[in-house]
Amino acid sequence: MPCTWGTSDLWLSGFLTVFLVAGVFSESIHTGTEGPAKPHSSSVQQVAKDNYSLALINNSPVDGEQSSLVAPAEAYTSLSVPVDTKAVLCCPPILLTTVVVATWEITFRDNSSCTRAYRRDNNETKDSNCTDTRITWVSRPDQNPALQIDPVATTHDGNYTCEMVTPNGNFRHGYYLQVLVPPEVTLFQSGNGTAVCKAAAGKPAAQISWTPEGTCVTEQEHWDNGTVTVQSTCSWEGHHVPNVSCSVSHVTGNKSLSLALGPGVGILGFPESSLLIILCMKFSLFLIILVIVVKRINDCRKE
Repeated sequence: MPCTWGTSDLWLSGFLTVFLVAGVFSESIHTGTEGPAKPHSSSVQQVAKDNYSLALINNSPVDGEQSSLVAPAEAYTSLSVPVDTKAVLCCPPILLTTVVVATWEITFRDNSSCTRAYRRDNNETKDSNCTDTRITWVSRPDQNPALQIDPVATTHDGNYTCEMVTPNGNFRHGYYLQVLVPPEVTLFQSGNGTAVCKAAAGKPAAQISWTPEGTCVTEQEHWDNGTVTVQSTCSWEGHHVPNVSCSVSHVTGNKSLSLALGPGVGILGFPESSLLIILCMKFSLFLIILVIVVKRINDCRKE
């Protein structure tokens, strides 16, 4: 999945960008003179979460350029990615030759975090608490600071923010990443005229509907990995329904299964039709025995 920014991408980024009112970027990054107040704390302080990043900002002028006073810009995107696929997350469309530091701040669903930083002047990278080997730079960060996740897992749910520090200000692009998991769908009969449709371990939760409609009870079970199992039990009492089907709707795709409703289970554990045959055979056997007994009684009386 390439991470490129064309004219339409720049227009879309400009449309989505929300400009935040903030202070002017400190000129101490360029000269020894004191500048105005620091910008919004979520810009410089996020990049300088450890001493390493802070040192990068304070000691890395870019080719002697002086920064113009530009307010930081932020944009956020909701992103849904199927499990076991590859995801590429792009940084703001900033000219790389003007970037002092590029930093990825990641907060996962379980509130653990990870930071990846790149310093341009000495082509140095540093990680903090990044133990997941599936999350890497797309290529060399001096050529493309985008991040990739390959393959995506449910543990990768969370917030991913790229911040680019430049002499003209700080620019951020964040992603709310949601991993999608298709459910495993099954349909089976559980009793006389009763069917169960189950959509197991889907993310987000699936929706179940029946044809024809019946009297249904739907339950959900939530798992630690963020997936949800949905089970719908339906009955059609008082109606002759030989066939039913359940439809499972999910963002990863829809699925429909059909079932021919057979005879229900009787009180002795046999299908009801088999139970009826057994009862008829027993009754017939009882009648035969009764006839034999009566015949012998009559024969005894005649003697």
